[in-house]
Amino acid sequence: MRVLVVEDDEGIAQGLGAQLRQQGHAVDIAGSVAAGWTALRAEPFELLLLDLGLPDGDGGELLQRLRQAPEGRLPDPMTPVLIMTARDQLASRIAGLDMGADDYVTKPFNAEELAARMRALRRRASGRAQPLLRWGEIELDPAKRSVRRAGTEVELSSREFGVLTALLEVRPRVLSRQQLEASLYNFDQALGSNAIEVHVHHLRRKLGEELIRTVRGVGYFIPAEP
Repeated sequence: MRVLVVEDDEGIAQGLGAQLRQQGHAVDIAGSVAAGWTALRAEPFELLLLDLGLPDGDGGELLQRLRQAPEGRLPDPMTPVLIMTARDQLASRIAGLDMGADDYVTKPFNAEELAARMRALRRRASGRAQPLLRWGEIELDPAKRSVRRAGTEVELSSREFGVLTALLEVRPRVLSRQQLEASLYNFDQALGSNAIEVHVHHLRRKLGEELIRTVRGVGYFIPAEP
């Protein structure tokens, strides 16, 4: 998942970024309202983790600007937003949710709880109720970051897991190479021109050639049913 962290405390931001990358997410970090807005206008993000106390304003201002943005272009006003702040008063939580936040955690927060809340927001955004993703004999568990085929666990790299998750979540919609890259890689990561093709090749070898279909010149998709 492509995540934008807007947090001005460099220690917290870098620590959180490292933690999220270990979980397989692509993470970009912004330290102010202005930097966060610039990032949101430049790239699509699947989740925004937003601090409220920022050096050039309140994070709530960024949230309101995002929710008021026109649909159909960047920034995407439908981007899920999870507020993370030291403001633990009930009134602050209510205000954040009423401004358009989807969830709220107070600092210091538990890393496992944050990961679970992020998974819940992703399920909601993709219109799913079930925590597991299934396609035929293939079962993907986002919480355990595991994939099974006919009951046998299949070892995938972090990038392969990300490609498979992205395609399963939107099946049978086609995702372009650029969309998959945006989901897996942050701003400053260098990648080869055929990186996605390599990941798809490995997934087909491990999980079956029939899993991922190619639409030449457009992208890749997984059929609705096997």
